[in-house]
This record gives sequence, C-alpha cells and structure tokens, in this order.
Amino acid sequence: MAIAILFSGVTVFAGNPTNPVSDTTKTKKAKVAKVQYTCPMHHDVLSDKPGKCPKPGCGMTLVKVDPAQKKAAMKM
Repeated sequence: MAIAILFSGVTVFAGNPTNPVSDTTKTKKAKVAKVQYTCPMHHDVLSDKPGKCPKPGCGMTLVKVDPAQKKAAMKM
C-alpha cells in the first residue's frame, strides 16, 4: 500500500505541466531580429542604425534591410 501511494505521488509530480523546473528544453527563447540598414546603391554598406551612406560622394539615406532579401543575397 505504501509503495502504491509513493508511486502515485511520484507520477503526479513528474507529469505536472505547471512545474516550471520540469523541462528547460521546452522553453527556448525566440531570436530577436536585429534591424540593419543599407544603402540602396551600395549593398555592402550595413549599419545598425539609420543614417546616410558613408561612401564618398553618395550620402543616400540608408533603408531597412528586409530579412527575406538578406537571405536571398547570401545564397548568391
């Protein structure tokens, strides 16, 4: 009888989905997409903040990099 009570108590705590310590592999953090900016004429220019293109004689306003375009450019 004592073994049955002990076994049922162990299974209740082992299968408790509200226990935050039970499985840390299920709580993966989502990656926050880092925003980057590039020059429309000089795609090699990348910046973490908006501004003007640093290339001499350009000075165009940097635009946000679309993550889908960035992945496509990396495949080429």
